[in-house]
Amino acid sequence: MCQAVRRATGSAAAQGVQLTVVDGPYAIADRHFADADGLLAALVDDIAGQLRRAVSERGTALMAVSGGSSPKRLFEHLAQVELPWSQVTVTQVDERWLPVDHPDSNARLIRKHLLRDAAAAAHFLPLKNAADTPESGQAACEAQLRALALPFDLVLLGMGEDGHTASLFPHAPELDLALRNDGPLCAAVQAPRPPQAPHPRMSLTLAGLTASRRILLPLQGDAKLAVLREAQQAGALEDMPIRALLRQARVPLEIWTSP
Repeated sequence: MCQAVRRATGSAAAQGVQLTVVDGPYAIADRHFADADGLLAALVDDIAGQLRRAVSERGTALMAVSGGSSPKRLFEHLAQVELPWSQVTVTQVDERWLPVDHPDSNARLIRKHLLRDAAAAAHFLPLKNAADTPESGQAACEAQLRALALPFDLVLLGMGEDGHTASLFPHAPELDLALRNDGPLCAAVQAPRPPQAPHPRMSLTLAGLTASRRILLPLQGDAKLAVLREAQQAGALEDMPIRALLRQARVPLEIWTSP
């Protein structure tokens, strides 16, 4: 049986936030906040501190971020923070294989909401390349990722109400490859069925996502918290791919939650 050790550390301690570290076959750290604004402020502070330390210790910082609507406010606040952004490289957790000016492009969203103000000096490495399809672009994308100074300093994830994360969707044909610990860092993904945006994609795999010093998963609202509780129960990875991150022991998954 897992044992939970409760302690407050770092920025969470300053705000009196309870941090639950679960020791057992999987490493999960839960940070609970009373409201979304408290979570946002602490998360911006935490990410900024991580990037600042990475540049101080290694001369560079490397961050992979999600797209979609959830991180917009986080991006906009983080973009205001004075950091050595010219020494920070930002890449993506996943991307839709679309023109960069398409409204559904994650790169477009990241450029609009994160790579502005102080953060405009950061280097951006999108997953999409000039290939016609993600399948034909996978090898170049894999080579681009492997050329980075891995591991990432942090990976910022999201989770859908179907239990997907990145572009790893329930029962997708790519999951057998994408959820292997020794698999490639990225995988081409067929267009998911509605209600997801029906575009082919490139996604970091389990191997790519866990090539990181830290993995952060912020979740807000009762619906997402209910999905998380379901994912923490017994069940197949294919039913809820977020379980692959919950059940791996390579990198602690830090779950930041608020109502």
